[in-house]
This record gives sequence, structure tokens and C-alpha cells, in this order.
Amino acid sequence: MSDKIDIKSSETGIVRVFAVDIATDEIAAFIARNGRWPLREALGAETLDPEHIQVFDAADLTGVGLPAYLIDGHAIPEDQIAPLRGRLDAQTGTVMVITSSAFAGTAQVLTPRAPLRLIASFSEAHTPITFGALPDASAQPGQPDPDTPAPRKKPSDAAMSGRVAMVVLLVLALLVVVMVWIAS
Repeated sequence: MSDKIDIKSSETGIVRVFAVDIATDEIAAFIARNGRWPLREALGAETLDPEHIQVFDAADLTGVGLPAYLIDGHAIPEDQIAPLRGRLDAQTGTVMVITSSAFAGTAQVLTPRAPLRLIASFSEAHTPITFGALPDASAQPGQPDPDTPAPRKKPSDAAMSGRVAMVVLLVLALLVVVMVWIAS
């Protein structure tokens, strides 16, 4: 395959499906990472995170099918799958599904070659972001800054009377101690 695939550092939500045209008994060696990584070399990738790559036999999806796997497992909208459904259903042998996360935000140009063959690229469905009313009054605009201390309230008359009584008792206790000391 001579087509190049431009991966931008900001790419998110793209799912690429490749056919892996090699014998089933060669798959383990193709995906193994011991010194060299044939899968990465065939993809022509500089940076590749194996956690975001699935390589499997299309027969493993019997009863589900590759289109349903992409719709349910990768949130690909049905309208993107519909024009390619026949091609996806007809896919036999080994398949590789790779998401944008596999490139770890690294801009690069992929140069896939045999045994990889790009079947299709899809965009994951995104739920639009909506902003509703804020649930708590403290989250509303115009509220005081939580780091600003609350203004001090003026003490009540009872609190002031209690403080005065405490000072009087302390002074009386001090006078008693002084009188006892003088008397001894």
C-alpha cells in the first residue's frame, strides 16, 4: 500500500480498520514486540501504543459481525457504517482496529505496507456538550468569593454581658489570691 496517512497531534476519535493479510499462524510473530515490532514497522508509525490496537480474527465476531462491533464497541455512527457494510461483512481473516489514542498525540505520517491493507476510517460519535442551569445557588454568578472571610457579626448583648462577668470574676479571684498571700 503506498497511501500515506497523516496523523495530527490533536487527532482524536478516529478509528481505522485494516485487513492483515498473513496466515493465522504468523499473527503472533507479527504483533510481538521483542526488539523490533513488525506491526509498527508495517504501519510505518514512529509512536504507537499497543493498548489501543486490537488484532483479531474476523471469525471471532460470528453472530455479531464487524459492523456491529464497530458501532457498539467503538461508537461509530450507523450512517458511516452503512455504505461500507457489505465490505465489512465480507471481511475474513485477521483484522486490526486502531484508534487515535494509539498514536499518543504524536504527529506522524503513516506509510502502511503489506501485510496491512486499510479497509476504512471512521469517526467516533460525540455527544454534543450542552450547558444547563447550575444546580446550586452557590455556583451562580455574583456570589461572594469563598476565600473571602465572612464579615464579623456584632456580638449580642448576652455575649457582652458574659464577657464582662468573666473579667469581673478573674479580677475578684486575683484579689483573693493577693489577700491570702498578704495574710500569710
